[in-house]
Amino acid sequence: MAQLMSLLVQNAIAIVFAASFAARLGLPVPAAAVLVVSGALLAAGNVSVAGVVLAAVLANVLGDGAWFYAGRRFGYRFMRLLCRVSLSPDSCVRRGESLIGRWGGLSLVAAKFVPGVSVVAPPMAGALGMSVWRFIGFDIGAALVWTGVFLGLGWIFRDQIQEVLAMLAQAGGIATLALVVVLAATLAVRYWRRRMFMRLTGMPRISVDELHELLASEAPPLVIDVRGEAGVQVDPRRIPGALPYTLKALQQRHPELPLVGGRDVVLYCNCPNEVSAALAARVLLARGARRALPLTGGLDAWVASGRPTSLH
Repeated sequence: MAQLMSLLVQNAIAIVFAASFAARLGLPVPAAAVLVVSGALLAAGNVSVAGVVLAAVLANVLGDGAWFYAGRRFGYRFMRLLCRVSLSPDSCVRRGESLIGRWGGLSLVAAKFVPGVSVVAPPMAGALGMSVWRFIGFDIGAALVWTGVFLGLGWIFRDQIQEVLAMLAQAGGIATLALVVVLAATLAVRYWRRRMFMRLTGMPRISVDELHELLASEAPPLVIDVRGEAGVQVDPRRIPGALPYTLKALQQRHPELPLVGGRDVVLYCNCPNEVSAALAARVLLARGARRALPLTGGLDAWVASGRPTSLH
């Protein structure tokens, strides 16, 4: 542990860059904690302030820039893939939509401090058509705020942090083992939360072919598009006849909602594992819908099947 602390002092700039870059790519790296410790080292005069700040900001811009380009190039499908491989709950796209739609470029600042959304905000900005220079400007500002907050915390509580570092150095292998246990426990909790969330949204689905047959029947189901405004902006197509009501509107009993008592309802989104559609289906079932089923694959599956679409 003492050697580890010495390594941190000698290579603080490189470690800050690596940790910040990894965090921006979505890896479970405690970049904020690294910055806090670096802030304490800055206060002791052991590390270059300009070097640490530049390393953190550059790492942020490079990591976020990669996701921004991917979102700009591949659009909404990439963000759904991003959330599928993440340990964060699958609602991350929906939360990213809400943040971007409400705050625009300033959402890149807020996203730095929101777990699960920090990785989604840059590709969402790219998919929504934010200009490159506007993104770079906001992202640099966001990186400076994020870096300054955690370096500042380390600077303010430098005495306490120095005491903790000294205790860790004396504890040696025990402290190293404790850090490993804490990291493993964090990952386990996040995985458990994801599993519980998947159970919550687990229910029967309906396929595109089944929906197409039902729409041609004498008693067609009510079809509801539960995508948010940002999702519609990315892809304005919809299933013909589908009613646009967001998950939030359904949860809040929007006064213009159609009556669903005794009716079959099919809901779709463009979110990982049809999460928003599944949550909305549970809301409608509780209000008396005879059946409420998420569409497997959402709008993408409908489009991929060659079925017709209309515009919002």
